[in-house]
Amino acid sequence: MEWITSISALEWMGYAASVVVAVSLALSSVVKFRVVNLIGAALFSAYGFIIGAYPVGVMNGFIVLVDLYYLAQIFGRKEVFEVLEIQPDSRFLQRFLDFHRQDIQGFFPDYHFDPVNDSLTFFVLRNMEVAGVFAGSPDGKGGLKVSIDYVIPRFRDLKNGRFVYGHLGKQLTRAGIKTIQACPMAPTHERYLRRMGFKAQSDGVYSKSL
Repeated sequence: MEWITSISALEWMGYAASVVVAVSLALSSVVKFRVVNLIGAALFSAYGFIIGAYPVGVMNGFIVLVDLYYLAQIFGRKEVFEVLEIQPDSRFLQRFLDFHRQDIQGFFPDYHFDPVNDSLTFFVLRNMEVAGVFAGSPDGKGGLKVSIDYVIPRFRDLKNGRFVYGHLGKQLTRAGIKTIQACPMAPTHERYLRRMGFKAQSDGVYSKSL
């Protein structure tokens, strides 16, 4: 493994930049892609200027500016969110779930469409596009157990979650719901619940008061 120790810190910087850019291309979330790609391009730009490869430095510096521009557009854009309550036996809902089945299983591996238990079901609309689906079952005691809270890849910037547990939370409160409970089925889902203000309970269930 002598070749590893013979590689300079500068060369490692170039390899690291390559890896970061490659990782960014594999991300489905537009926001994550822009952030990770920005980091990789910044490393490449610095690497290019340090070794005297100015075209590499300038080109990647330009990519950094492009990423910053689009991130500013994403986070500064005023978007219109709405919730559309739908019947749990909706054929369009079934088609939506079937189309995104593989991705859904990555977050909710045990989820199965149940028109009986998913008695409160909403599409989350973002600028009139279906950005995700939220479904839950009231327990009759002021609680709501979330069955699914799914967002399609290009809208995963937490804005949907904040809207759901903000605006929709108020709507649920008017319907007599006081507490929302969810059981994380994957590490990414658990991190999402924590960022949405859910607290872990002793039985592994996460809850949030409205």
